Amino acid sequence: MTAAPPAEPGRTDPDGGKARPRAVAILAGVALVALLADLVTKHLALAGLTDREPVRILGGLIYLSLTRNSGAAWSIGADYTWVFPLITIGVVGWIVWMALRLRSLPWAISLGLVLGGALGNLTDRIFRAPAPFHGHVVDMISVFGPYGEYFPVFNLADSSLVCGVVLAVLLELTGRQRDGRRAGGDGATGDADATAGAEQRERA
Repeated sequence: MTAAPPAEPGRTDPDGGKARPRAVAILAGVALVALLADLVTKHLALAGLTDREPVRILGGLIYLSLTRNSGAAWSIGADYTWVFPLITIGVVGWIVWMALRLRSLPWAISLGLVLGGALGNLTDRIFRAPAPFHGHVVDMISVFGPYGEYFPVFNLADSSLVCGVVLAVLLELTGRQRDGRRAGGDGATGDADATAGAEQRERA
């Protein structure tokens, strides 16, 4: 009978915090789907909404209204367009760094949504008019009014970012950590992967 290797203090994960390939693959897959969906909808919006009045759908709950935004929501920072690509590149770098220890599938989905949304708008900033790193983001979804009277006009990249951030907040509030563990009520952490623990005991 072979004894199982002792776990590090406060950690039951025998892999020492290495990223789980499945979690990283899910992160990349979610990001790719979000990015492609954003690029396709922007292409369709430019093709079908240019020089056209807003399209009213769902009884006026949503309008498809093509706009180009040089800033953030409500055109905040419109005179500092070059800042947003730098911020986004920093966010992308942070997510890549987080992926080095990523073992939680819910966190993989959250970070994938944020990454896909960030890359979608970064693509606009870099490649669209009027100039590289000064490009205007294509927005096309307006709620309750045709011209963003009640809420900023947005795109699928923005939706992906918001959903990813909301999920991340929920995961933090429920104590789910990115390395697969879950924080206990007394501040201690436990292994979130029961299957791996069972397999480890069987090998003992």
